[in-house]
Amino acid sequence: MRLNVLRMNIRWGIALVLVGMVCTCCRPKRHYYPHSLPEQAVQIIRFDSALLAVRAEHAPDDVRALYAAYPDLMPAFVEQALGVAASDTDYLAEALPMFIQDTVYKFAETNRMVLNTFADMHAIRQALSQAFTRITYLFPDAYVPRIYTFVSGFNAPVLFLDNGDMAVGLDMYLGSDYPYYNQVVYNYQKQTMRKECIPCDVVSGYLFAHFPFMSKKGRLIDNMIYRGKMMYVCSTLLDEPDYEVMGYTKQQWQWCEQYERQVWNRMMDKRDLFKTEQMLLTSYLNDGPFTSEISQEAPPRIGTWIGWRIAQSYMEHHPEVSLQELIANHDAEQILRDSYYKP
Repeated sequence: MRLNVLRMNIRWGIALVLVGMVCTCCRPKRHYYPHSLPEQAVQIIRFDSALLAVRAEHAPDDVRALYAAYPDLMPAFVEQALGVAASDTDYLAEALPMFIQDTVYKFAETNRMVLNTFADMHAIRQALSQAFTRITYLFPDAYVPRIYTFVSGFNAPVLFLDNGDMAVGLDMYLGSDYPYYNQVVYNYQKQTMRKECIPCDVVSGYLFAHFPFMSKKGRLIDNMIYRGKMMYVCSTLLDEPDYEVMGYTKQQWQWCEQYERQVWNRMMDKRDLFKTEQMLLTSYLNDGPFTSEISQEAPPRIGTWIGWRIAQSYMEHHPEVSLQELIANHDAEQILRDSYYKP
């Protein structure tokens, strides 16, 4: 009888431990938005189609027409994507047809691929409209940008215009297996050169532009928490898998989860959190084939990934804190301390 009672107590004890583990490790994600919100429809303007319609025999007239139709976009596109002075319209009239029809660098074939791949922008428009609907719920005075599309000659994924609008270089999102990327980018960069990455790039770019890094200390922990906060907020704005928001493959995300404790312990053992050396910050935060400060198996930007986990833990432990308050909090040490982060 006593043996049966003892066995029952052990089973209950194990069950309680397991319940505790579930409650600790698998807390449900917080929800920040009402189920129904007034939609902020994002306007996508196909500048790429107008650009690719320029005719060599009528180039001066076509260039003037583009400047008249797209007065905010054309100067930024010409200078940032083409590397030409915006005022040099005579040279542009000569160079633009060659850029459109180039066969040496495969721009002509790429431009045709853009028109084919992005004939339907509905899914991208829907994802962006949802994100900016949520942004205007958080920040009612936020400007909803118009999104222009263009072809960049493999030079620019996203442009920011002076009036607040944005532009997306569609030739930078033709798929990781697009053959001509082999000639212009590194293999590790191809992961984020897919059409599925456009909403994440636009929304994260918007967040980083409108909520800039404010810390004057410039330590790794300040950069990690800042970038992690932005990625956490981005993940609430888009109904995308977290690995897509991060620009990872599933395998890269799973590696981070599997070795999260070891990565954190290594950062602590090396006392990296409070260092400011540029090479160290670059290793942890910038894109690359791997995070060299950890190992050649560690995915790139793992400092941002850890910062995201800290921000997530902080928000899960503080249901009274809003996303607006998280964004406005520039005290990285306080967020780390109050996150109770311990992988």
